[in-house]
Amino acid sequence: MKDLIATSRTALACLDLTSLNDADTAADVERLCRRAEGPQGRVAAVCVWPKFVAQARAALPPAIKVAAVANFPDGSTDVERAVREAAEIVAAGGNEVDVVMPWQALDQARTLLAQVRRETRGRTLKVILETGELRDPALIRNAARIALDAGADFLKTSTGRTPHGASVDAVRLLLTAISGGGYRQVGIKVSGGVRSAEDAQGYVYLARAAIGQPTPARFRIGASSLLDDLEAVIAGTPRPARAGSY
Repeated sequence: MKDLIATSRTALACLDLTSLNDADTAADVERLCRRAEGPQGRVAAVCVWPKFVAQARAALPPAIKVAAVANFPDGSTDVERAVREAAEIVAAGGNEVDVVMPWQALDQARTLLAQVRRETRGRTLKVILETGELRDPALIRNAARIALDAGADFLKTSTGRTPHGASVDAVRLLLTAISGGGYRQVGIKVSGGVRSAEDAQGYVYLARAAIGQPTPARFRIGASSLLDDLEAVIAGTPRPARAGSY
């Protein structure tokens, strides 16, 4: 139990507290920002739709980053759209951009990511690979290489909007691409289906073995409901029933 508490503290400090529901309102974002600083510590970032970036940035202390999504959730090949949404996030004061790679058309991903990277210089760029849909290890490795070559700061597993989210095998592949390719400053974000402190613990262990003790600079977990479970484990209080991530 002591180890679960310790890894829960790590996961909480590396959490991207997320709300990407289609019906999100300003009131929802206000509540999300209040949850970002809880009795067991603050999360790493809050992730919202681009239209809520300015609100979240105004509500949060500088220590908590504001992230938003571009080209989400479909990962289309529309370069103009992806660049426009990334630019909106930057202009509103966002610190981090989570962009969906066109995973169904990897031959067009280099151009899109290169232009988004130019638009987001000075900001953290997380590239969502949708590993659960790519499935084939060769495709995942290729997608990771494209993202890394384009200047990704983080490789992210999933949008959380498809039937298959993060998996241990996919995370291992991404960590190998990062550590084995000499990308020493690149991080990993595990997202899609991480619902419990035990789920998070497994990914903390994987990251620790590959890149050292996880910190927000190189390790994130993207989820919405996970925070309640982590806080309960740390505090030693009854844990909530499991819910979906996002």
